[in-house]
Order: sequence, then structure tokens, then C-alpha cells
Amino acid sequence: MRVVVVFKDKTDYTRPVLDFLRDFQNQTGHILETIDPDTPEGTDFCNTYGIVEYPTIIASSDDGVMQNIWRGIPLPTISEVSYYVQ
Repeated sequence: MRVVVVFKDKTDYTRPVLDFLRDFQNQTGHILETIDPDTPEGTDFCNTYGIVEYPTIIASSDDGVMQNIWRGIPLPTISEVSYYVQ
């Protein structure tokens, strides 16, 4: 499984996302992948999954099939996301 957090830095929601990432790592021992949608890689990723709202957390299988998606604020609980982290 792959879990990616798509968000832009220096926005109104940056602090809650950074807090979530820190708390997630502290509670699960896993570091979530992050992508900036303004980079070429981020633009391709967002186009692939139809992401237009930030922050977005997406869980996908190893072959790229979307398993779950959480859009905007409030963020999901750590336990909801940790289900998809191996």
C-alpha cells in the first residue's frame, strides 16, 4: 500500500497537516509520503487521481488502484489512515 498526503506549504491548513504527519509518525512509527501539487510530479499525481482539493490523503494499492481518499479539513483520524500503512 501507498499512502500519500497532497498539500501545499504555507497555507491556512499547513499547520494541521504538519501536526497530523508528526503525530502519525509518533503513534505508528511510519512516515507518510508527501507531495506538493505545484511540482511536476505532484501535478501528474493529482491529474491521475483527480485531486483538486487540498489537503488530500490518498491510499492506493501497490499497483496504483485507489483504496480510499480523504479530502480537506478535518483530516481523518490516525487509526483510519494507519489501516492502509504496512
